[in-house]
Amino acid sequence: FRISSWGESHGGGIGVVIDGCPPRLPLDVGDIQPFLDRRRPGQSKITTPRDEEDQIEILSGVFEGLTLGT
Repeated sequence: FRISSWGESHGGGIGVVIDGCPPRLPLDVGDIQPFLDRRRPGQSKITTPRDEEDQIEILSGVFEGLTLGT
């Protein structure tokens, strides 16, 4: 896989493009969201006080829960 990120942490959003993903792999936002939730505030004493809800959104490359390989 080759990963390219875009956007800004304190901007309108951040994202990632994953190249080299084979077709027909099962993939859902529920597979990814728990990893993002780990960085949410309140998870430990050293997290920030910010209260932003980060939600995964798959914009392309997945149809009916399967990767397209494109």
